Amino acid sequence: MAGLGPVPLAALMLSEMGAEVLRIERADAGRPFLSLPPEFDLDRHGRIILKANLKRPEGRALMLRLLGKADILIEGFRPGVMERLGLGPAEAAAANPGLVYGRMTGFGQDGPLAGRAGHDITYLALSGALHAIGPQDKPLPPLNLVADYGGGTMMLVSGVLAALVERGRTGKGQVVDAAMVEGAAMLSAPLHAYKAAGLWRDARGVNLLDGGAPFYDTYATADRRHVAVGCLEPQFFAEFARLLPLDERFVPGQYDRGLWQDMRAAIASRFLVKTRDDWTKIFADSDACVAPVLSLAEAKDHPHNRARRTFAKAGTLERPAPAPRFSRTPSAMAGPPGDSRELLAAALRRFGLTVEETEGLVSNGILVQ
Repeated sequence: MAGLGPVPLAALMLSEMGAEVLRIERADAGRPFLSLPPEFDLDRHGRIILKANLKRPEGRALMLRLLGKADILIEGFRPGVMERLGLGPAEAAAANPGLVYGRMTGFGQDGPLAGRAGHDITYLALSGALHAIGPQDKPLPPLNLVADYGGGTMMLVSGVLAALVERGRTGKGQVVDAAMVEGAAMLSAPLHAYKAAGLWRDARGVNLLDGGAPFYDTYATADRRHVAVGCLEPQFFAEFARLLPLDERFVPGQYDRGLWQDMRAAIASRFLVKTRDDWTKIFADSDACVAPVLSLAEAKDHPHNRARRTFAKAGTLERPAPAPRFSRTPSAMAGPPGDSRELLAAALRRFGLTVEETEGLVSNGILVQ
């Protein structure tokens, strides 16, 4: 079911893994607030677009017929919207007891906040994860990659695929309730374990992985770019100290917090002596865990990313290639959807509709070209 952000990204990922995906757009839906040219509109790539009038009984009947043949339905509406359309889990299960019904919301299908609006930063805030991200003086939203796409898209994809595996054993479908607050909370599960063990303080910028440790942070270079340092283990830190170089007294005292302030100042002053690319060459063949902080444009041209084809072209758009990779059934980059009655009719034939039925639905305004 058409929407923005996490659910369409899940559909793109499933499409590139080999799924045949129909995107159902409501004929009465307004224009999205983020509207992209077709070659850049990843919300529509890799799928057939079916624009249907779901307010008419014939539109709902068509949807139930499609659900009768589908493996998975994914939707990202607020709770109750699909039910009001007559396409909720009960109606879908009646049409297809084996259907996996994937639902993604910010807060879940029930609870006091279930009907409320929100965005990535909202869900991060309520999961506790946002409190742990950023400098000491304020939380810092990490783009929308954590709750929307990590706690949302990835949890939805893994959930519906797990349910599909289970259906292969039992023949029964089920509802997958993916809430972004809960997904973001799940991603932070190790931090809760560290905190319980006394290894993590419930504050920003004072812990091992949040910039509190001087050997796990970013540093400015002479050309006002940055490098990322992540030499957590003693052997990696010793290599880092040798190549920087850093005063030998810091090596045995790596985890002595009393030395961290002086250690950070020493590291910062050394990195300001050379450019980012100079430091990249110095650390290139080492296990010191130092990397240049690349821009989005630069990342595409990094030798490793080029060798692995981490980025690829779909039409005119160069973007991250499908992930993960499969040995026997390789994924394929998805491109913009075709726009013709023939493509639509071919897709609907796989759901049991004849060409004549599709033409009739178009002529009667149930399907909109």
